Amino acid sequence: MFSAGGFSFPLGKKTYVMGILNYTPDSFSDGGRFFTPEAAAERALEIEKQGADIIDIGANSTRPGSVILSESEELERLRDVLGALRCKVSLPVSVDTFYPSCASFALENGAVIINDVSGTFNPVIASLVREKKCGYIVMHNPCGADGVAQYPDGASVAVRQFFLDCLEKAAQAGLDFSHLCLDPGFGFGKSREDDREVLGNLGLIKFKGIALLAGVSRKRMTSLGDDKPLERETATAAANALAIAGGADIIRVHDVANAVKTAAFTDRITRR
Repeated sequence: MFSAGGFSFPLGKKTYVMGILNYTPDSFSDGGRFFTPEAAAERALEIEKQGADIIDIGANSTRPGSVILSESEELERLRDVLGALRCKVSLPVSVDTFYPSCASFALENGAVIINDVSGTFNPVIASLVREKKCGYIVMHNPCGADGVAQYPDGASVAVRQFFLDCLEKAAQAGLDFSHLCLDPGFGFGKSREDDREVLGNLGLIKFKGIALLAGVSRKRMTSLGDDKPLERETATAAANALAIAGGADIIRVHDVANAVKTAAFTDRITRR
């Protein structure tokens, strides 16, 4: 079970679709499209209508070459977008941040999941999670989207060890594992070959009873040449199906309507 602020997601029953809402001017796929409170609210309602289970809000672009916002800058954006969504959507809201003050603000203003892409298990955020009984997504991210780490034993082994370390730290922090979700961090600190190797070995990093998230949508790993992000939906659907078959409980996507169908069909085969 993955539990987040009163919302429960039984594991193994179905794949949950997390719809991306980028409240940024520069995200790699749809930066700028929803960068007003009105456009963000409209997109959130569309995500809900298309059948998503969770809305994931990003106010700080993590694309290759991006400039990371300061804590105060991110907080200002979150204030705008969370205010615009308040009382408009019924889906659980996830917020991408690695700043504890932004996480605290988000949880006080409607969010029930903190999606931490920093690549570390943050004990301060873990304390907030324990207090609020919300969800905490921790991503493997050794050196950001611009770097590639070295994996002598393979990327899957490195991700598995990182996850084991996270579970140990979560236990030490008194965090119930039902509030934890692990993300292998496709596109972060990995080459395309590393990403594809991890995708093909999700069974190695899937732990029983712990939610696993896969975020492959439109990323470089799904590129078949010089195609642009918006041209990668067919490969994204295939990668999502492989992730589900490998044990992913949640898929994080841009094209919600297509992903809902992909998940429903793949579930019929893999979750019988």
